Amino acid sequence: MGNFQLWSPAMSYSVSPIGFVRSCFKEKFAIPRQPHLAPAARGVLELVAPFDQPEAIEGLEHVSHVWLLFLFHQALEDKPRLKVRPPRLGGNQSMGVFATRATHRPNGIGQSVVALDKIEPGKLYLSGIDLLDGTPVLDIKPYVPYADCISSATNSMADAAPRLIKVNWQPQALQQASEQAQRLQQPLVELIEQCLAQDPRPAYQSPQPERRYGTRLWDVEVRWHYPQPDQICVLEVVPGT
Repeated sequence: MGNFQLWSPAMSYSVSPIGFVRSCFKEKFAIPRQPHLAPAARGVLELVAPFDQPEAIEGLEHVSHVWLLFLFHQALEDKPRLKVRPPRLGGNQSMGVFATRATHRPNGIGQSVVALDKIEPGKLYLSGIDLLDGTPVLDIKPYVPYADCISSATNSMADAAPRLIKVNWQPQALQQASEQAQRLQQPLVELIEQCLAQDPRPAYQSPQPERRYGTRLWDVEVRWHYPQPDQICVLEVVPGT
C-alpha cells in the first residue's frame, strides 16, 4: 500500500489509500468526464487492511450512493498548475484550476458520487463510475440528499450534461459486443453506447472518416470511427491482446 505525500506552505501530510478500484475502464480515453453519465460503468472498490473489516462499512447498507475521494494516480505532477484547459470548454481555453474539475489538481485529488449496488466483506460494488482501473481511494462518505443536492446551485460553464451524439453499430460489432457481454456478465453494449455517446475525442479535433479510434473496456478492445463529425459507428469489439 503506497503512501502519497501532500504538502501545504505550513506543513506536509501523508495519506494512504483505504482501497483500490477495479474498474471497467482500463485506459483514460473514453472515460466519461463526470460520474453517472454512463450508468452501465461498473467497478469494485476493494478495501485494504484494516478497512476491509466489517466494522468499517457497518451502516452503509442504508445508503444508495457514496462520495469517493481518490487520487488521479496517472496525472500526479510535481509542479502545481494554476490554469488548465478543461475539455468542457473545448480543450483550447484556459481556466483557473479551481474553477474546473480537471484531472491536473494541486494534490491530485478527485471526487465522484457513485451508486452503491452491493456490499460484501471488504468490497463495495459500484456503478455510474468515472474511475480508471487501479484508482487509489482515500475516503468514502455517504451521500446525504438533503445536504448534497442543492436545487438552486448554478454553474454557467457547465449548466447541463454534454450533448450526446448518435452511436451506430456495424452488425458484426453488435454481435461481438453481445457475445462478450454474456461472457463477462456485464452490460457491455450499454456501456459502449453510453461512453461513446459522450464523444470522447478532444473537442478541438475534427475526426476524419478514415481515422480509427479505440479503447479498452473490461478485457475487450472497442474500435470505432466517425462517418460524420456528429456520429459514431462501432466497428469491432474483440478480446484484448
